[in-house]
Amino acid sequence: MRIAVTFIFLFLFGSVFSQSQHSSQLDSIYTLRSLSLDDNLTDTLRLFYAKNAIRLSRKTSQDSTVLISGRNLGMLYDVLGETNKWQQQNKENLQLANKLSDTLAVAVANLNIGLAKHIYDVQYDSAYYYYRGALKYYDKLENTELVATIYYYIATIQIEDKVYISSEENAIKALKLFNTLPKTESIRDDIWSVNDLLGKLSSKLGRYNEALKYHSKAIHIANSMQDGVFNKAISLHNQANVYNKLHDYEKAIEVFNDLIELRPVYEEEDPTFYPLIIDNLAYTKLLAGQKDYDEISNMFYEAYEISNQLDDDLTKLAVTIDLSKYYKHLEVRDSTLKYTVKAYDLSKRISSIDILLESMVLLSELKEGDEGKSYLKEHIKLTDSLLYVERNVRNKYARIELETDQLVAENKQISKENLYLLILSIGLLVTAILVYVLISQRAKNRKLKLIQVQQKANEEIYNLMLGQQDKVDEARAKEKTRVSKELHDGVLGGLFGVRLSLDSINFNEGKEAMLTRAKYISQLQTIEQEIRKISHELNTDFVSGSGFTDIVEELVENQTRAYNLEHECNFTDEISWDLVSNKSKINIYRIIQESMQNIFKHANAKVVKISISLEKDLICLDIIDDGDGFDTSKNNKGIGLKNMRSRVEDIKGAIAFSSKTNNGTLVSVKIPYLKE
Repeated sequence: MRIAVTFIFLFLFGSVFSQSQHSSQLDSIYTLRSLSLDDNLTDTLRLFYAKNAIRLSRKTSQDSTVLISGRNLGMLYDVLGETNKWQQQNKENLQLANKLSDTLAVAVANLNIGLAKHIYDVQYDSAYYYYRGALKYYDKLENTELVATIYYYIATIQIEDKVYISSEENAIKALKLFNTLPKTESIRDDIWSVNDLLGKLSSKLGRYNEALKYHSKAIHIANSMQDGVFNKAISLHNQANVYNKLHDYEKAIEVFNDLIELRPVYEEEDPTFYPLIIDNLAYTKLLAGQKDYDEISNMFYEAYEISNQLDDDLTKLAVTIDLSKYYKHLEVRDSTLKYTVKAYDLSKRISSIDILLESMVLLSELKEGDEGKSYLKEHIKLTDSLLYVERNVRNKYARIELETDQLVAENKQISKENLYLLILSIGLLVTAILVYVLISQRAKNRKLKLIQVQQKANEEIYNLMLGQQDKVDEARAKEKTRVSKELHDGVLGGLFGVRLSLDSINFNEGKEAMLTRAKYISQLQTIEQEIRKISHELNTDFVSGSGFTDIVEELVENQTRAYNLEHECNFTDEISWDLVSNKSKINIYRIIQESMQNIFKHANAKVVKISISLEKDLICLDIIDDGDGFDTSKNNKGIGLKNMRSRVEDIKGAIAFSSKTNNGTLVSVKIPYLKE
C-alpha cells in the first residue's frame, strides 16, 4: 500500500515538475522573442535573442512554437536586410507550416519567398510560383488587400518578361479588388500603382490613347493623395512619353516643362529623375524639329554631367544614346560614333538590351566594311535569342482568364462553342486513353505469350537433358553389367584355371615343371593386362567428360552452319560436368544459343569464338565475335540481353558485356563450380 502511494506521489510530482519546466521554457522563449524585437538593442544582440528563441523552441518539440519563433527570426532578417537568410528562414517556415496545415503561415511564407525571388534574386518564374501559392491561401482567408497586392506583383513580373496580355489581366483583377476597399492613403497609392502599370502596358501594346487615359487616372489619384507629388511626377513623365509615341511633340514638351517646375519636390526623393526629364525634353525638341541646337545641346550635356555626378548608369545610358542620335541628326560623324560606342559599352555592362540593340544598329551604319557587318550580325543574333526567350517565357505562366460581367454577356455563344469543343476534346482524350490502354494490354499479352513460349522451350530443353541423363545412366548400367561379366567369365575363370593347374604341379620338380610354371605365369600376365584394360575402361566416363560439351559443340556447329559463320570452340577438360547441376547446364546452353542468335541478328560478324575454362572454382564462358559491336554505356533494353542476365542471376553467376562500335563484342559469364 505504501509502495503504491509512494508511486502515485512520485508520478504526480514528476508531472507537476515536467509542466513547471515546460512552462518555464515557454516563458524564456516569449522573453527572448520580445527582446529580439526591441529597437533599442543592437542588431547583433537582437539576432542573438531571436536565434536562442528558436533553439529553445526546438527543444520543446512543439512545431507550432518553432514556427512562431521561426517567423519572428525571418521578420528580423528582413528588417536587418539579410535577404538570403530571410529567404532561407521562410523556406523552413513554409515546410513547417505545411506540416501543421497552418493556412496563414503558409500564405505568409509563400509571399515572403515570392518577394525575395522577385526583388532580390530577379527569378521571375520562381517568384510567380510562390506568389500563386500565397494567392491561393490569402483568397481562402478572404484577405482582399493582399490578394489584390499579389495580383499586382504578378502583373509587374509579367510585364518585365513581356507577357503583356496576362500582365494586363492580373493588373485589372488587382484594380477591381483595390477599388472595393476603403480609400486610405495606402490603398490610394496601390490604386495609383496599378493605373500607372496599366498605362505602361497599354503603351507596350500600342494602345496609346488608352495609355493616356490610365496615366490621367493615375495623375487624378496622385492629386487626391496627401503625399502624392512624386507619384504625379512619374505619371506625367510616362504621359509625356506616350505623347512622343503619338508624335504629339508639342504636348510632350508642355508636360516635360511642367515636370521641370516640379523639380524641387521630386529631386529630394529621387535626384536621378531631373536629368532624365531634361534629356527627354531635349530629345523631344529635336524630334519636334526645333532648330535651337545650342539650347538642346546644353540640356543634353547638363543631363550627362548630373548623371555622371550621381554615378547613375541608367540615366547616363539614356542620355548617351540620345546624344548619339542628336549628333547623327546634325550629321557630325565623329561625335555620333563617340557616344554610340559609349552607349554600346555601357548597355553591355548593365545589360540594357533595348539600348544595346539600338546602339548596334547605329554602329552598323557608322562602321565600314566587315566591322559594320559584325555589329549587324550581332544585332540579328541577339534579336533571335530574345525572341526565343520571349516565346519560352510566355509558356512559363499559366494564362489567367479574366471575364467581366459584360464580357460574359457578350460571349455566351462563344462560351457554348468552347463548351462543345471541350466536350469533344474530352471525348477524343478518353478515346486516346482507351486506345493507349488497349495497345498496352496487347503488348503485355504478347510479352506474356513470349515468356510462356520461352518457359515451354526451357522445359523441353530440361526434359531433353533429363532424357540424355537417363540414356547416360542406362549406358552406365549396361557397361557395369558388361564389366561384371568380363570379370566373372574372363578374369575369374582364368584365375581359377591357373590356380588349379599350379596346384597340380606344385609338387613336381625338374625342367618340365619349370616350363609349365612359366607358361602359367605368362597366362597370369595376360590376365593382369585384361584387368588393367577393364580398370581403364571403368576410369573413362565418356558421358560426364564429353557428353555436355558434345551437345554444345553440336549446337555451335548447327547454328554457325545456318548463320554462315566461322567458329572456334575451346573447352577445358578440367570440368566434371556430372558435378554441375542440370539447371546450370541448361542455362549455359541457352546463353550460348541466345548469344549466337544476337550475333546473327545484330552483329554482322564473320567469326565467333566460344571457350569454356575453369578459373578459381568458376566456370568461365567467353563468347567473342568480330562484328559491329554496340555502345555499352547506353541503356540496352533488348529482351535477349535481359534474358541472358536473368539466366545468369538465376544460377548465382555474373555476366559482363565488353564492346565498342565496329570493334566486336565479348560476352563474359562466370558461374560457381562446386565440387563435391
